[in-house]
Amino acid sequence: MADDSNKVVAEIRTSFGKGAARKLRASGKIPAVMYGRGTEPQHVALPAHQIGLIIRKSNAVLELEIDGEQSLALVKDVQKDPVLRIIEHLDLIVVIKGEKVTVDIPVHIEGESAPGTVVNRDATTLSIEAEATHIPESLVVSIEGLEAGAHILAKDVPLPTGSTLLSDPDLLVVAVAEPEAEEQEEEAAGESTTAAE
Repeated sequence: MADDSNKVVAEIRTSFGKGAARKLRASGKIPAVMYGRGTEPQHVALPAHQIGLIIRKSNAVLELEIDGEQSLALVKDVQKDPVLRIIEHLDLIVVIKGEKVTVDIPVHIEGESAPGTVVNRDATTLSIEAEATHIPESLVVSIEGLEAGAHILAKDVPLPTGSTLLSDPDLLVVAVAEPEAEEQEEEAAGESTTAAE
């Protein structure tokens, strides 16, 4: 969701290449490219520390100020150094307030299933269409008290107002089952060993 913390002042980049990008990162900035709306890609530099905080949330939307002009951009891709874990580059997509975008949202499970059951998680994200400025951080599924044999499908997951499910509605997200027979046997064997001791 866009809020004041997502307001970022960006600078236009005029020098390119690895050397220029290295210098930029050394000065505490991240090179980024903005695409979209039929315009030429725009090369900008963003403040590294601020961006690092913002992109902890997936699908962050930045309110950019570039040469006094405001624009919204969705963070589409983050390239990080595999060893140092520093952000090397961002790809941004220009969006307009009220415009819908396609995003993958993580699914969070809440609650406890019925005693003696195990929870199998099949889908960790769902693809939805949401307003660019109202992208949820996560989709929450409650498994509170669910018995073995219960299934939660993508179509059962509550979506925020104005969002549309794009994943297959019958995609299995969570299944509640009885523990595997082997596990129960192992537990029983473990208990009898303990009893024998």
